[in-house]
Amino acid sequence: MTTDPAALLAAVERLRAGAGEVALPLDLDGVQEARTARREMEQQLDDYVLPRLRSLDAPLLAVVGGSTGAGKSTLVNTVVGQEVSRAGVLRPTTRASVLVHHPDDARWFTGTRVLPGLARVGGEAAEVEDPGAVRLVAAEALPAGLALLDAPDIDSVVAANRQLSKQLLSAADLWLFVTTASRYADAVPWGLLREASERGTSVAIVLNRVPPEAMEQVRVHLATMLREQGLGKSPIFTVPEVDLEDGRIPGRHSERLRGWLHSLASDARARAVVIRRTLSGTLGSLDARAHALADAGRDQVEALGALQEAPEQAYRDALESVGEGVRDGSLLRGEVLARWHELVGTGEFFRSIEAGVGRVRDRLTSFFTGKELTSEPLGEALQTGAAALITSHGQVAASTAARAWKQAPGGRRLVEEHPGLGKASPDFTEQVERLIRDWQRDILEMVREEAGSRRTTARYLAFGVNGLGVLLMVVVFSATAFIPTGAEVAVGAGSAVLAQRLLEAVFGDEAVRRMAARARDDLVDKVRALYAAEAGRFDGVLQRSVPVSPEPIRELEAAAAQVEETR
Repeated sequence: MTTDPAALLAAVERLRAGAGEVALPLDLDGVQEARTARREMEQQLDDYVLPRLRSLDAPLLAVVGGSTGAGKSTLVNTVVGQEVSRAGVLRPTTRASVLVHHPDDARWFTGTRVLPGLARVGGEAAEVEDPGAVRLVAAEALPAGLALLDAPDIDSVVAANRQLSKQLLSAADLWLFVTTASRYADAVPWGLLREASERGTSVAIVLNRVPPEAMEQVRVHLATMLREQGLGKSPIFTVPEVDLEDGRIPGRHSERLRGWLHSLASDARARAVVIRRTLSGTLGSLDARAHALADAGRDQVEALGALQEAPEQAYRDALESVGEGVRDGSLLRGEVLARWHELVGTGEFFRSIEAGVGRVRDRLTSFFTGKELTSEPLGEALQTGAAALITSHGQVAASTAARAWKQAPGGRRLVEEHPGLGKASPDFTEQVERLIRDWQRDILEMVREEAGSRRTTARYLAFGVNGLGVLLMVVVFSATAFIPTGAEVAVGAGSAVLAQRLLEAVFGDEAVRRMAARARDDLVDKVRALYAAEAGRFDGVLQRSVPVSPEPIRELEAAAAQVEETR
């Protein structure tokens, strides 16, 4: 033990706080075991380690545990000399846990110094059936300095009883394990005995109901098993199979155990040895347990990173696909191409392009002096096509991200709890349409700004702000924009080239380049913001449901190191 109890207490308090901050919300492989280990460590710190560090001189607490029907309650009643714990043939017999102490020691147990999660109650043995309570019994026959706690069966058919039994055993200075000649080799108790050995818990064995003719053989075999598990120094008390007297074991068969317990209670030095051995062993186990919890926490952080990356990647891919769709000319087909042909025709202007820049400008001059053309159908077609492109890739991104979560460790439950993630937001289509309208409005404003003094020219007036804005959209969506004059182009691609030439006739080639690049970047930025908001739905789920961070893990490991240093 440390020479500075205050420093050790502070270190353990820090460890307890740190353990509670390590989050394990994702259903990863092995996480249930990690959650159970964390809960058990927290309970042992709360129920035993911290109370004992704060009061090393408190009475020794011996927890009586064992398998169903081993005779735990009978043994407690025998040691105390009166019925304090109900015994019987119906299972599970022990309802509320029973803590027996000398009246002078009541102050140590009436409060929440130990087992703070259990309520304190009084009453008779048959009246208290609340498994979340501990029934306190003051008994003069039990010497001061020792308390006995009758725990539920470690193999109870009731899961809550099994869990409570393990919790109570972890709160013991001394585990008084009761078994029988027919049950001493069972797997369940030996699992707990191994844990006791690994954590340095002081253990005493009561071998109950042993046929006299098998006494020596069973005792030797049990002693061998104890040595194999590192418990070779644990005392063994044997009780033969005999008739009970007033529900208790006859005195001559229980006097050795009673004498040993009374000697512990009366000998402060012997009691301190048992207490410090168990406390030291438990403290020694905390480092490995804390690091196991930290490893489980790191698995959560890693899984969270994968869950965060999945929607980010899905929407990055969607944005890239939209960018390609904007640049590759695919929108200038079908309905858009038909509306374009309605606007400018097909033959005269394509022949103008083939004849060279000079002849194009001559013909454009003649064209612009004619009637003003209506660009509204083309604008609507471009708007519809762009909206469909953005909507389609947004829907695919949501589906892709949800599918990736289902396949990722810990993600399936999140998707099942939030089924809407697999589709875009309910108002996504309306958001896209609003985005396109906003973008078109920005384009028209850009055209007005760029036109300046040109607003009264025949060329400007021939198309007007709306017409020039639509032409600029055609150039934005073109894969062949800004090709050299006179280059060979296909008929479909010529639509975009013609739009480019028409705009250059009004603004000049450098201004058209600048406006097209700005308009394209603006559209991609708007889509990026929209997709970021859609991906944010996934982030929101993670922030609400997966509060995982590496900082508590580092704090837990630092606290464990401090405990090791000070103990």
